[in-house]
Parts: sequence; C-alpha cells; structure tokens
Amino acid sequence: MLEGMAKTNLDIFVAETGSVFHALKKTDKGYKNFGEVYFSTIIKDAVKAWKLHQDMTLNLIVPVGQVLFCFIDGREKSNTKNNLYKIILSQKPYFRLTVPPGIWFGFKGLSKGLNLICNVADITHNPKEVLRKEKDEIEMNWSLK
Repeated sequence: MLEGMAKTNLDIFVAETGSVFHALKKTDKGYKNFGEVYFSTIIKDAVKAWKLHQDMTLNLIVPVGQVLFCFIDGREKSNTKNNLYKIILSQKPYFRLTVPPGIWFGFKGLSKGLNLICNVADITHNPKEVLRKEKDEIEMNWSLK
C-alpha cells in the first residue's frame, strides 16, 4: 500500500429483505471532513484513468460488483513516490480504501453488470484541484497481476 493509504474492513448486515452496507462514520479512521458523496459506474473491462486530486481525500467503497484500482504515488515528499499499488474493491472482502491527495489513480470494471463505486470525499468537487492524464500517458498493465 502507498504511504498514507488505509484499508478499513466494513460490515454488511444481511437480512432476508435486503442488506445494509456500512461505508463511513465520522468517528472512523480516514474521516477528515464531509464534502460530498458521489457514485460512479463502470462496465466490465472498461478502464477510466488517470486522475490525481491535489486536495481531496477519497474514501472508496464498492458495494456492487468488482473494480480493480491502480494507484501511482505522485507525491514528491512521499516514501512511496512513484510506487504502484493495485487492489480489487468488492463485497468479498468488503472494505473502504482511504486515498490521500497526490496519488494518481484509474480503475477497471471486472464484473458483468453493474460495478458501482462510492466515494465519500472530504471536500466538494472542484475541477481546478483535479489533474488528468489520458489512459495511455501512464503505462499500466490492467490485468490482476
């Protein structure tokens, strides 16, 4: 894992009529502030890349489907600068991944049907704080290895 990232196991409460998926409480590690919650979807084998938030801390959860996330540390003063980290988010195991600002990321849908990503961000979306690159500007093997 890259410096400053945190993986937090989450609970799923299963019931006959439907389940409850925990995401984030203000008392949890990784919670800094509340800015907004948004959802993204991605179809199987599609790739969305690359973004780097300069100010936003991400709290990523995948309550539906499976998504491969690839991260590259773009922070000058980080002990893991330029390191790569890959991880699959899904319901099994179900967890939240906290990602600090300054890390490039992209993701790929792995499941047929809906792959749903939830981000609980500490600030509201501001297009001026986001850096973007085209998918082919950063070389990445989008396989699970």
